[in-house]
Amino acid sequence: MDVKSVGVIGAGQMGNGIAHVLALAEYDVLLNDVNQDALEAAVAAIEGNMARQASRGKITDEAMQAALKRVKTTLELPELGQTDLVIEAATERESIKQAIFEDLQPHLQPHTILTSNTSSISITRLASRTDRPERFMGFHFMNPVPVMQLVELIRGIATDEETFNTCKSVVDRLGKTAASAEDFPAFIVNRILMPMINEAVYTLYEGVGNVQSIDQSMKLGANHPMGPLELADFIGLDTCLAIMNVLHEGLADTKYRPCPLLTKYVEAGWLGRKTERGFYDYRGEVPIPTR
Repeated sequence: MDVKSVGVIGAGQMGNGIAHVLALAEYDVLLNDVNQDALEAAVAAIEGNMARQASRGKITDEAMQAALKRVKTTLELPELGQTDLVIEAATERESIKQAIFEDLQPHLQPHTILTSNTSSISITRLASRTDRPERFMGFHFMNPVPVMQLVELIRGIATDEETFNTCKSVVDRLGKTAASAEDFPAFIVNRILMPMINEAVYTLYEGVGNVQSIDQSMKLGANHPMGPLELADFIGLDTCLAIMNVLHEGLADTKYRPCPLLTKYVEAGWLGRKTERGFYDYRGEVPIPTR
């Protein structure tokens, strides 16, 4: 199927990043959120990020202006039913995602493909609540979307080959690389990444090292661009905890047990960069470790 228009549900960091790359790839984008302020902030973020790309010579001013014109916004979820492909990028809670797909379903065209940007939730289970499990799959972008090269494509048990090939062609047109993953908890990237972050939190919890020494060790000793605790703050500690819970519950293996200290930070509302406090305090000019 030739995709011309894409609906993106959720105007947060992931949603606006997805809209950004789709518009640059010459797709017509309809960005939806329940909050008008979020939509306005998303458009401003897209414009600012594209302007940064233009200033560095990565895109032309003409390409930027044309892309911005392709991004439309709406508070009305049913309007996305007229698009060829829907990418849901709402909060990482299964009940919210299910409710979105159920509300959207009566308004869909017969050919519309449904996808979710979920980082860990079962694609098969999400698909089973729709009228088109064969035209449903996982479409997992990495954060920040305009920068990161990888997209995980996850087939549910019912996903057909045409749906996979159509989504793969979209990834190719975006100039990104697709990794095909099976539908098991957290897929590939987070199946490997989150236990590493969780182990770093255990290392902190048990007093083996402090925040600075743990991050410095992994940056200088393993050549990681960001330390695991710094990365956790960037992702969001609530998201890290949610994915660890999915792994622990879905695979029933104690090695995926979330560190109690990670749970405690989330309970405190210290979720990382987005709340200005996590394993680092971001309220000053320079981030300061909180332990």
